[in-house]
Amino acid sequence: MLQLHIIIVSTRPGRAGLPVAFVSYGGVSGGTRSVQMAKQIVTALKMMPMFEAVVLPFYAQLIDKTGVFAPPKIQDDAAVTMLDELLKWATALKVMRP
Repeated sequence: MLQLHIIIVSTRPGRAGLPVAFVSYGGVSGGTRSVQMAKQIVTALKMMPMFEAVVLPFYAQLIDKTGVFAPPKIQDDAAVTMLDELLKWATALKVMRP
């Protein structure tokens, strides 16, 4: 069963003007459909969803016998790209936040 977890982290009561990045997991689609719905929610909250994301299809197969999560290089690279973009948008949107 696919579950959608939306985690919004902020130290301020107002979240408008904050960028939002997504990491999704699941079956074949890796949770991408859930992320598309979540983007509508964060947009309605006047937050900026990132295009870049980390998608982990069949994530359970990425956990070894000792319980260590070991994603392939493509997901590691996606995480770096997503976090770089998140930092860029966070900096740019800072002037718009209350």
